[in-house]
Amino acid sequence: MSTFDEDLFLKGLEQRKATLGAEYVEKNLAAADDFTRPFQEAMTAWCWGFGWGDDVIEAKTRSMMNLSMIGALGKMHEWETHCKGALNNGVTREEIRAIIHVIGIYCGVPQALECFRVAKKVLDEQPPS
Repeated sequence: MSTFDEDLFLKGLEQRKATLGAEYVEKNLAAADDFTRPFQEAMTAWCWGFGWGDDVIEAKTRSMMNLSMIGALGKMHEWETHCKGALNNGVTREEIRAIIHVIGIYCGVPQALECFRVAKKVLDEQPPS
């Protein structure tokens, strides 16, 4: 029994590339093997096709929600990826700072400091505007 939904995958692939960048996404998909490919496909379809695939919440707001939730979970590798994606979706430096302030209030100062460290790295990598 296959649970693969190609339409949802393609919709998710488009959104995933729009947020995280085509090069990043294609690199991850190309690195997938028989062991990891099913998860890459399911995650692309479910998270990006189903979760991000409607027009109810704009991508910028979804990125801000993701930064808050992933920051609360302390998953800093994913937080870095989504921080870059948030910038692609129009989240400003000031909004990222405000999100980290909320993370600090609800999740603690050490977690906010981790988010600031990662955000600073991401922001320093951005070309001057």
